[in-house]
Formats: sequence, structure tokens, C-alpha cells
Amino acid sequence: MSDRIYNVLFLCTGNSARSILGEAILNHVGQGHFRAYSAGSTPKGAVHPMTLETLAKAGIPIDGLRSKAWDEFAVPEAPKMDFVFTVCDNAAGETCPIWPGHPVSAHWGIEDPAAVSGPYLAHRAAFQDAMRFMRNRITAFINLPLKTIDRMTLDQQVRDIGKLEGSTVNQSGAA
Repeated sequence: MSDRIYNVLFLCTGNSARSILGEAILNHVGQGHFRAYSAGSTPKGAVHPMTLETLAKAGIPIDGLRSKAWDEFAVPEAPKMDFVFTVCDNAAGETCPIWPGHPVSAHWGIEDPAAVSGPYLAHRAAFQDAMRFMRNRITAFINLPLKTIDRMTLDQQVRDIGKLEGSTVNQSGAA
């Protein structure tokens, strides 16, 4: 892999669960080759407590995680993104800002664990599933040959990663 550090932005509507999971997991397992961020179109303003609990129990650092608007990453002084992944179907359907540099983007939809109702154990299981699905996507992503892969193949590969287990994409390929 290249010595280059790739910037990756995970987008969701509320930026309290799935996108935060993506940011934290990639920063933890990216071995210094990736710098992950997360944001939302209408951020909740706080990270969901179960997100923090799930990450902490998995040994993934949670310091500095916060819910923020995607506008932070659309200004000229923001880090230039190499990859942008939407992780909720609502964000995938929204009109996103124009990201400088035309990053590779894909939809990696995962069910919202924060939307699960019921007892604590059901809620916790939903967050653990979301983390497992996100970790599987990130593992596949960081193992792509980014240094040697052409743009068209890379576009297809990151889209295919979004179809891994737990995907919200239905059989026809539509979200």
C-alpha cells in the first residue's frame, strides 16, 4: 500500500451511530493509512450512548467522537476527501455538498441501530450487528490495492463492498 494517507468521510443523517462507527473503526484499524471522519446532514448533536458503549467494549477508542454537520467538510479549509461513503439510506438520497476533488463514493447502507426499540439486549444486539457489518466493509476496503487499482475498478469495488452482509440494498440493487 502507498505511504499516502487517504481521507474518508462517512455520512449519515443524524451522525450519531453508523457514521460514527465507521469513523472510529477505520481510524482504529486503518494502520495510519487512513484518516476517517463522519458527519450528518442534520446531526443529532450528540453521539448515541450505545454507539460509544459498543465501541468501547470492542476496545476501539472513543475520545474526540462528536456529532457534526457535513458542512464542516464542504468548506475550502476542510480536509480533501478521497472517499465518501453514505451509510444510511436517507443520506444517500439527499443532495450532498459538492466535495472538492471528486472523491470516490459509494452507498454502504446499514440498518439504523438507534431506531431499534425494545429491551436493552435487543438494542445492544442491533448496535453490535451494525458494528460487525461496518467492520466487515472496512476490512474489505482497507485490503483493496489502492496504489495500483484504476478508478473505474475502484468505483465498482467500493460499491460492491456496500452490498456485503447487512446491506439495506434490496435484490434489485436499489436502496
